[in-house]
Amino acid sequence: MDFIEEYDVISLEELEDIKESISTQDLPSAIHTIKEYLKKQDLVELNIGVTGESGSGKSTFVNAFRGLGDEEEGSAKTGPIETTMEPQDYLHPKYKNVKVWDLPGIGTPNFKADEYLDLVEFERYDFFIIIASDRFRECHTQLAKEIMRMGKKFYFVRSKIDTSIDAEKRKKSFDQEKTLDIIREDCEKGLKKIGIEDPVVFLISNFELGKYDLNLLQERMEKELPQHKRHVLILALPNITLEINEKKKKALEANIGKVALLSALVATVPLPGLSYAVDLVILKKEIETYYNTFGLDDPSLQKLCDKSGKTIEEMKSRMKSPLRFGINKASILSLLGAASVFVAENAVEYVASLMPILGTVVAGGMSYMTVSRMLKRALNDIAEDARDVLISSVGTAV
Repeated sequence: MDFIEEYDVISLEELEDIKESISTQDLPSAIHTIKEYLKKQDLVELNIGVTGESGSGKSTFVNAFRGLGDEEEGSAKTGPIETTMEPQDYLHPKYKNVKVWDLPGIGTPNFKADEYLDLVEFERYDFFIIIASDRFRECHTQLAKEIMRMGKKFYFVRSKIDTSIDAEKRKKSFDQEKTLDIIREDCEKGLKKIGIEDPVVFLISNFELGKYDLNLLQERMEKELPQHKRHVLILALPNITLEINEKKKKALEANIGKVALLSALVATVPLPGLSYAVDLVILKKEIETYYNTFGLDDPSLQKLCDKSGKTIEEMKSRMKSPLRFGINKASILSLLGAASVFVAENAVEYVASLMPILGTVVAGGMSYMTVSRMLKRALNDIAEDARDVLISSVGTAV
């Protein structure tokens, strides 16, 4: 039981229900049941509300947070005047359970925080990002206090930091770290003056999201979200810093116990070919998730190439995983060293599953160990490839 709680996986009752269901099905039906179960694991929703004054860059932040440029398909409309008249949700391109909401601008002469939060349907958001492109003003603090009063979290983001840095670079005495400290302190002092105790401000460039305070913002959000939402946030973040790359790896690693347990359960059902077929389904689904999460799928690599000026061939030359040329039966089996070993293990599992009690324990244990070993190797290889590609794309460690 401790193992199940540690990995936040399905309950023992649910496992028994799945086993009971597939034990009366033929092979295609049982595989379909497992596929549907795996899909349901991605249904935890995360709703992020992004607000700020007109022209503060909130719509561009909505796009950047989802790994999109301002003119890509599915991007939020941006412009020098307010383009958002009512709450508009934008789905994450890879995680449809993650919605980033572009909220109407604040700061109008008759702005009232309580009325605004009613208008945008406050209850649906897990947290808010409050953006300013210069100093924070009374409308920002009014909103923050009302959000706090209603028991939700918010984060102050000072946007357009790249513009501020470019302006300061003209000075002979320019020091980037000092400049960032001055901007941060100025924002925090301003917030204290208008009633926010111990404010924390995160400095962000929407066009260079991996620079400045993105890691600090991510760490704060991660710490304050419930466990199940935290996992979704980490997977959805664009893979643009080494810190995020490592956190993604740890989040995905925590899921291996869950899917290996599912594999072990299936191995105890005495249906010829079931364990082998389901293990391939589980492995393929998880490995595809790894590639998407780390941004190593072809569409994501193409975006990276467009930004860095490199070709996909150059990027893939940095990758060493046997899965880099395609996720198929042969490449998956190569993770175990030899396909025949995997097939043989599944044959032994089937024979063992026919034996009462002890046999099913042996079958389940073998399946658990095999799937765990293959997924750990795949994850290590893919995370390392993602790290190398990330460093290559910017020419240095990030």
